Amino acid sequence: MMGIAWNSHTLEVAYRVLGWSGFFLWSCSFYPQLLLNFFRKSVVGLNFNYLLLNNTKHTLYLIYNTSLYFSSSVRFQYHLKYGFDQMVPVAANDVAFSTHAVLLTGVLLFQCAIYERGNQSLSKVSIGIISLVWIIVAVCSFISLPTKSWLWLISIFNTMQVILAVIKYIPQAVMNFMRKSTDGFSIGNVLLDFSGGVTNYAQMVAQSIDQNSWVNFSGNIGKVLLSLVSVFFDVLFMCQHYFLYPSKKAASIRVKEPLIKSPLGSPVPLERV
Repeated sequence: MMGIAWNSHTLEVAYRVLGWSGFFLWSCSFYPQLLLNFFRKSVVGLNFNYLLLNNTKHTLYLIYNTSLYFSSSVRFQYHLKYGFDQMVPVAANDVAFSTHAVLLTGVLLFQCAIYERGNQSLSKVSIGIISLVWIIVAVCSFISLPTKSWLWLISIFNTMQVILAVIKYIPQAVMNFMRKSTDGFSIGNVLLDFSGGVTNYAQMVAQSIDQNSWVNFSGNIGKVLLSLVSVFFDVLFMCQHYFLYPSKKAASIRVKEPLIKSPLGSPVPLERV
């Protein structure tokens, strides 16, 4: 990566396999919800605030990843800060994932505009958060221009996307709690997101072991926290779906006991419901 040699070919292969596996899992995690919305022609049960915050978060993450991966100026500033013997902690799979994520969250937002949504709308709190984020982006961009502190600027973006990663799940978790149901919110999305978070964390561990350094964790704290936050909330959603609010549709067919008898004294045939 970026001119830094790997010490172990096995760990290099593991790094790349884990990275692209994480890309595949995280990228696929968008499709169960998209397909569920399409077949139901409804987004009831899917929180709009979660989607809008998620789209903004991935947009910031895309700016961070593409800047650190493609810009020689940003990479040079990274090496000045963390050492020229350190690998840049952004891989091609990170760029591919964040690009795909921005596009797919945009499609999900479009579905919210065209499908049945009940009485749901965006909250003023979410609109206020998004507005504040882009004001900060504009102000920090203006501050960084004279000194060309690009690494500092994208680090701010990375920090904000981590904060949004924490905030974005809360509206959906609260909505599930208030409805006492996860119907309309795809569990397939959660399971794939959980697997992707674990896989991406393992990728960073493989790089650290090979380089005998954990600087890539501090150098890309956003990716670390993103994986951990995703895993935490995915476990919460799994508990809500499987234990707290199991789907009514999943209930097995009940057999009603006969309460009356026929005139001949034989029980009325059992009724299935």
